[in-house]
Amino acid sequence: MHPNSNLFSPIVLPNGISLPNRLVKAAMEENLSNENLEPDLSLWNLYEVWAKGGVGTLITGNVMVDHRAMTGPGGVVLEEGTSLTGFKTWANTAKSNGAKIIMQINHPGRQILAKLGGNVWAPSAVSVDLGNLSKLLGKPKAMEESEILETIQRFVTTAKLAEMSGFDGVEIHAAHGYLISQFLSPLVNQRTDRWGGSLENRSRFLVEVIQSVRKAVSPNFIVAVKMNSSDFQKGGFQFEDAIEVIKKVQTLGVDFIEISGGNYEAPAMQGVARDGSTLAREAYFLDFARQITKLATVPIMVTGGISRKQIAETVIESGVSLVGVATALALNPNLPNDWKEKRDPISKLPLPQWKSKPLVGLANMAMVRYQLQRLAIKKSPTVDIYPWFRLLADQLRLSRLTKRYRSWMEKSKH
Repeated sequence: MHPNSNLFSPIVLPNGISLPNRLVKAAMEENLSNENLEPDLSLWNLYEVWAKGGVGTLITGNVMVDHRAMTGPGGVVLEEGTSLTGFKTWANTAKSNGAKIIMQINHPGRQILAKLGGNVWAPSAVSVDLGNLSKLLGKPKAMEESEILETIQRFVTTAKLAEMSGFDGVEIHAAHGYLISQFLSPLVNQRTDRWGGSLENRSRFLVEVIQSVRKAVSPNFIVAVKMNSSDFQKGGFQFEDAIEVIKKVQTLGVDFIEISGGNYEAPAMQGVARDGSTLAREAYFLDFARQITKLATVPIMVTGGISRKQIAETVIESGVSLVGVATALALNPNLPNDWKEKRDPISKLPLPQWKSKPLVGLANMAMVRYQLQRLAIKKSPTVDIYPWFRLLADQLRLSRLTKRYRSWMEKSKH
């Protein structure tokens, strides 16, 4: 790495596009779409606040490639026939201060709430194991070859429409136990055809998505990939697998690779491994990212638990090119400007001391979403909150949004 690079130095990606600085707003689940599953004022406001805060690149929360498969209610969908008007405003607003905007595109696969309904597709019919909460998720069906090919095409369509809407790039979500990461996992992918078995076959879906997207968009459109360093599960997708897949992926014309980890069964992205141990609290995927940087020919981005300037600087000093910040930007959207002006304010969410790890995870997400909802109506974030109350309020809100989605599905029956 260049000795002079710091958090605020620009970086040129492999396709020649320059990002204004090293700080990236990493994806958070926003659940802020309108009733037609499109972005409107709430998301425009939210991204305007972040644009003003000085972050160099913004990665959106999940945008779904198929309206029949949502990671959650209130999600945004971009597919054939979607009106691009709201998306164009979203892109313009996010870019208003010189930042780049990248759309994270995703298919949840088997991680679909039973209440939502829709197509619970997966490489194999292996259900998510959440212990006594397992019934909250739909029952997966093994995908036919034709469904696999259709889904690859949907990623391509969404990427092309993102480019038409003025986005600077897409990030293909291949982490956190969603569909692409299910194909990568030997626990979930038990296929015996060309999409399963060896690591090469298990990574075929991801490789096909990247190659097809790269072909379909223009050379200066950013194509990034988000990958797990590991599933943090015994017998799952391991560090060694991740290294092999990254070696392959970086030859396919991607512009950067974001390293994260975990899934619904082992939510490492929230700092918890499957055995319940807490990962080192700050920059918890950094060790792996450091190893990867030694073999990487493309920029590496690391996300997970970064909230202090000193930690962000450590990430850059270790040779990692981009620092993904999520929760800390929900709590303080002006963080990059503060860091630039030598301020390092810390605000932390209350941490519930509950036995149930899934419930702690849900409460954490609910508290973060509440900050996003406040920013979306131009209010300031607040950490003066009760985790149990936010969890309850969030569940009620999500159940309203679920009803809204189901009635939209009824009406649209297309």
